[in-house]
Amino acid sequence: MSKKIVVLTGAGISAESGLATFRGADGLWEGHRIEDVASPEGWARNPELVLDFYNQRRSAARKAQPNAGHHALVAMEKGYEVVIVTQNVDDLHERAGSSRVIHLHGQLFQSRSTRHEELVYPMTSDRIEMGELCEKGHQLRPNIVWFGEAVPLMERAIEEAATADIFMVVGTSLQVYPAAGLLQFAPQHCPIIVIDLHQPPLAGRRNVRFVAEPASTGVPRVATELLSEY
Repeated sequence: MSKKIVVLTGAGISAESGLATFRGADGLWEGHRIEDVASPEGWARNPELVLDFYNQRRSAARKAQPNAGHHALVAMEKGYEVVIVTQNVDDLHERAGSSRVIHLHGQLFQSRSTRHEELVYPMTSDRIEMGELCEKGHQLRPNIVWFGEAVPLMERAIEEAATADIFMVVGTSLQVYPAAGLLQFAPQHCPIIVIDLHQPPLAGRRNVRFVAEPASTGVPRVATELLSEY
């Protein structure tokens, strides 16, 4: 039976494909306060602004291409069971060819009902407009998990982490919870490989290897090593 690698990915891997990271050094996301474009309160105040913000993000993500980091994660499936748990809302992992992807924070190319969370729709265009309604007559919104909202797929991600043989962290500072807490559920004997230019805090974990490189070079390097061991 193949060993299982669980990979937690963050904004760093998407940034190398040209997508703006979630929060800039000035605390803003593409010039907007996070509270204005990524919270239920921001939506209540100005839904037009929020829709426009994500319409622009969708357009940018559509033009972006998976990079060598994404493709290396796909290559690892030749020898391992690979489960990707991503904090990213873009579809670059899927477009690269990864077969198992859990989107903790939602998916950019889906809309959902503001009233009925279970009503989720794939998007064929880049835009959601005011007045665009679900089948029960309620406004559509991005299928994104905003600050202050529950993370519905967290339990599934925890189940995957708990059965990992190897746990990789790629392009994330491990500062955003509950995603950052996922590492706590990996078995204590499980090797941890962190691929990032900055070392995130990993208190209490042993058997940790840091690869101080961007995802586009670090992931291919590690993937080659792991496949040679297979």
